[in-house]
Amino acid sequence: MLKIGHRGAKGHVAENTLASFAKAIELNVDVIELDVNTSFDGEIMVIHDETLNRTTTKRGFVSDYSASELKKLGIPTLEEVILFVNRRCIINIEIKELSATPKVLQIIEKLVNEKHWKYNQFQISSFIWETLGEVSKLNSKISIGVLTEASIKKALAFAIQIKAHSINPYFKLLNSENVTLIHRNGFKIYTWTVNTPEDLIFVKSLNVDGIISDFPDRI
Repeated sequence: MLKIGHRGAKGHVAENTLASFAKAIELNVDVIELDVNTSFDGEIMVIHDETLNRTTTKRGFVSDYSASELKKLGIPTLEEVILFVNRRCIINIEIKELSATPKVLQIIEKLVNEKHWKYNQFQISSFIWETLGEVSKLNSKISIGVLTEASIKKALAFAIQIKAHSINPYFKLLNSENVTLIHRNGFKIYTWTVNTPEDLIFVKSLNVDGIISDFPDRI
């Protein structure tokens, strides 16, 4: 079972920061999960929200600020995070906006070609399934995770259509029947965001393939 650090180690250190990814690696995660949005000047930035309001001292949209302005607020670029991780674990990149997709793929392709990363050291996930369809068309070597908080049935049908690697569902959607169904169709299950001891016991009892948690040390 893969131990997946949600936005690094969000329960311990400010999310989606280099410090949070360092903490996750220190806690021996197999995978870090992170989120990306695009700056005003087209850089792929690692931040969950489309605005700065919740996680920084500034206000406004990520897309209204340049990469250099965002970096001063502690928001790293995707490339910076990948170079920092330096193949110490897999990186699950959740794309938050469709327009970021081609650039994210370019960054992955560049690092595979220049820095000896392998395609299987990345996964792209998204709630925007159109994004995942694009990834499937543009580079079939990259693992795809279909995120859902609504319907396992629809996620499974879409995963089959695009030849995804995994279904990444909200853990409260899971039961033994649909876990069996997903596995029977050849997909892994990486479920989120599981933090309490009770929920971890429940999810582990279902034999999922990976758990995404703010506290990866609890998995």
